Amino acid sequence: MNDTGVLLESGTNELEILEFKIGNNHYGINVAKVREILPYQKPTPIPNAHSGIEGIFMPRDIIITVVNLAKCLNVPDSEVVTTDMNIITNFNKLNVAFHVHGVVGIHRFSWEDINKPDETINNIATGIVKLDGKLIIVLDFEKIIADISPETGLRVSDMNHLHDRKRNDKPILIAEDSPMLSSMILECLHKAGYNNIRACSNGQEAWELLRGYKSNNEIDKRVSCVITDIEMPQMDGHHLTKLIKTDSELKHLPVIIFSSLINDEMMRKGESIGADAQITKPEIGNLVSIIDQCILS
Repeated sequence: MNDTGVLLESGTNELEILEFKIGNNHYGINVAKVREILPYQKPTPIPNAHSGIEGIFMPRDIIITVVNLAKCLNVPDSEVVTTDMNIITNFNKLNVAFHVHGVVGIHRFSWEDINKPDETINNIATGIVKLDGKLIIVLDFEKIIADISPETGLRVSDMNHLHDRKRNDKPILIAEDSPMLSSMILECLHKAGYNNIRACSNGQEAWELLRGYKSNNEIDKRVSCVITDIEMPQMDGHHLTKLIKTDSELKHLPVIIFSSLINDEMMRKGESIGADAQITKPEIGNLVSIIDQCILS
């Protein structure tokens, strides 16, 4: 499979999940993160690399790091067999291959079908979906990579230069399903002076809040900017953005999409539904300047 692309229609609250196997367990990844799938080939080892890194290979004109997903998940590895594959991904502007034991297929779901994991496993999973009597765990690939290489993740230190800014009471609404990332975003915005922030765990929760504010004629009092992730159970950020931008009483609200998925294709998708700005999570150092432009201009 090559050039998986993204769903053609924007804001439908749907996603496609690639199901794959590690041992006898079934896992999933959002197809929007997948560049291509290739038969596994033994990579060139890297001295002193993290234990989860098998090495590097060069399928075309770019060197790609290969991550042993079984080792990262503490699942017994298997002898390499003909079903082993490399899932080559692109997120947070990184190209990484994940060595898996077999690819099952692609399934389309609504985000309403994706169950949010509880606190016991939300450090490895972004969602769980039931299919044909089995559970598919949608893995948190950003966290897997951040555990291997922390500098690739969201860095609060990028905001240290903003500590002398004046306090700002403009209300900001955040939709982010990861408690850890939500807490880090809050910390970053507080450092930048924004101290009137409401965080929601998914797009559905944010939408219900906005509907309540609208019915009470409190929109501009309660929200001056919306920051949303894309991948979230119940309602994704694209659907939330589309709902906001097609509502006559809400469409004036600036919406910033803050996601690991931002690439050229996803940028066009976000533009088509009216997003005011789109940045990847490692660019958190630019988030405040974008919020300033949306709120203070």
